[in-house]
Amino acid sequence: MPREEIRSDRSAGQAGSEFFNTLQEMSRDWMMRANAEVELGLKLSKKLTDAHSVPDAVAAYQEWLSEEMGARAEDARLFMSSGQKFMDASSRLLSSNWTSTSTSA
Repeated sequence: MPREEIRSDRSAGQAGSEFFNTLQEMSRDWMMRANAEVELGLKLSKKLTDAHSVPDAVAAYQEWLSEEMGARAEDARLFMSSGQKFMDASSRLLSSNWTSTSTSA
């Protein structure tokens, strides 16, 4: 096996591993966001249960809405960041596979 082909096989494997790691990281991030969303809903539920008046309930909803808007902004930031990481890892994987295929042909 020529040295160039061994090097390209290694870089293809490394790019594949990097791509897989990127997907795992994205999955962990989104699971953390989902858990935060559940906690936010539970927090609202508890506050509404503890509310003794309409103003208490309205205050609970206002607090929830404020936190929800912050969470949506964080989701948008995470979506953009994850999308960029995915595209970078994908292009490296495709590039290394293309290089590997062209050198072995």
